[in-house]
Amino acid sequence: MSGYFSLVFGVIVGTIALQTEAAPVAKADSKRVAEIVRSRCSLCHGPEGESASAVYPRLAAQHPDYIVKQLTDFREGRRKSDTMSDMAKDLKDEEIAGLAEYFSGKKAAVRQPGDVDFAAVGKFIFQRGNPYSGVPACASCHGPNGHGTQRLPRLAGQHRAYIEIQLKEFSKRERTNDNAVMHTVAAKLTELETRAVATFISGLQ
Repeated sequence: MSGYFSLVFGVIVGTIALQTEAAPVAKADSKRVAEIVRSRCSLCHGPEGESASAVYPRLAAQHPDYIVKQLTDFREGRRKSDTMSDMAKDLKDEEIAGLAEYFSGKKAAVRQPGDVDFAAVGKFIFQRGNPYSGVPACASCHGPNGHGTQRLPRLAGQHRAYIEIQLKEFSKRERTNDNAVMHTVAAKLTELETRAVATFISGLQ
C-alpha cells in the first residue's frame, strides 16, 4: 500500500507543479498599459506601433509571444540596448503581457514596395536562399509572406534599415538572445544580399 500511496502522492504533486507552471500571467490594468504606451513606447514606436523612424521596429501586428520574449529579455539583460533596457527594467510580467496584447492587436499599415529591381534579388533569396553560398530561404522559417510564427517574428513590412541593423548584429554575434541559427545565416549574407532581402521584406504586406 505504501507504494500505492507514494505513486498517488507523486501524481498529485506533479499535477500541482504543472498547474503552477501553466498558471496564466495576471492581466494588467488597461489604463496602466495605455499609460506605458503613451509615456514610453510611443516615443519611438508610435502609439499604434507604426514607428516613423527606420531605426525603430514596427510593432503593429507583431506576435504577442515574441513581444513578450523581447521585452523580458531587455528587462533581464539578455538582449542589449541601453534605451530599451531602461524602458523595460521595471515592467511587471502582466504589464509586458498587456503591451504585447496591445501592439499585436494593431493592424499593420499597407507598405509601399521599394526599388522593384533590387527587391527582386531579395525575393529570390527570401524564397529560395542562395545555394551557392549555403544561405537558406528566409521563408523556410518566417513563412512565404514573412508573417512568422508565435516564436519567430513577423518580418513583413518591417523597416528596411531596422532589418539590416538586426542582420548585421546577428552576423557579428552582437545579438545573442534569439535563435543561434541566425548567426550562421546572417554571416553568409553579402552586404548586397542583406540590403536586397531587407528591401523585399519591407514591401511585404
